[in-house]
Amino acid sequence: MSRPGRVVVVGDVVTDVVAVVAGPLATGSDTPAAIRVGGGGQGANTAAWLAAVGVPVTLVGAVGDDEAGRARLAELARGGVDCAVTAYGDRPTGSVVVLASGEERTMLTERGANERLTGGQVRQALAALPDARHLHLSAYPLLDAASRDAGLAALAAARAGGLTTSVDAASAAPLRRVGAAAFLDWVRDVDLLLVNSDEAEVLAGGTDPTQRARTLTATARHVVVKCGSAGAVWAGPDGAVTTASARQVAVVDVTGAGDAFAAGLLAGWLAGATPTVALARAGELGARAVGGIGARPVR
Repeated sequence: MSRPGRVVVVGDVVTDVVAVVAGPLATGSDTPAAIRVGGGGQGANTAAWLAAVGVPVTLVGAVGDDEAGRARLAELARGGVDCAVTAYGDRPTGSVVVLASGEERTMLTERGANERLTGGQVRQALAALPDARHLHLSAYPLLDAASRDAGLAALAAARAGGLTTSVDAASAAPLRRVGAAAFLDWVRDVDLLLVNSDEAEVLAGGTDPTQRARTLTATARHVVVKCGSAGAVWAGPDGAVTTASARQVAVVDVTGAGDAFAAGLLAGWLAGATPTVALARAGELGARAVGGIGARPVR
């Protein structure tokens, strides 16, 4: 396999407050939990995991001109991520409260300055990166009308510049709000679409992950359906399907596991790996991610 070229990731940067709860929530009272505060955001997480496995990566995003924003950028820089991130004084850095238990998590989200990301900012960042070879878009900018222009501009600029493209569908609830037809139109003809089981249900219907993946190849050239502990399915443009089982590991917190999986997949695929090898690399990083609390690689 060759070494992949520079990947440009466009997506959110947030502060995660992750609470791994020990049991059912005691509404109106106290529930014991292990709590960690640190960097999050699907785009930022994927960029951090790419850097951790040696892929040159630039993150394009937005933070507030505040202490949280400075802390998030410092974390990314220490992890080897180049940041084309603008600080805005009129919005705070985004925040997410994550309630995690086993393989389930619920997120309370304030996108904050992420909504200020613009198409002009994305185009300028891509123009300044002549070594960029691939554009990876976290769908959160697309799913919010305030930042949608940035997501659309990222895909258009990447295509115009001859970059390959991938999109992570991000989250089932906002997908339902915008509607499957609109979303699939926005991402039509991307090289790789990543979806989890819930997102695949929204976009393709049905229950069988293989059939969902095949259905979505009408929109994207390659489709990967992430099925958590049940593994993953890859469908290609020639109709071939590759399946992979998940590594069996003790799960502490699934926050960021899908982002780590995406990074491993991209690192393999962009270096010329077969779907089987790329899925194996994705599974390795996903397994690393669930072994501790928080969404980023531990150094």
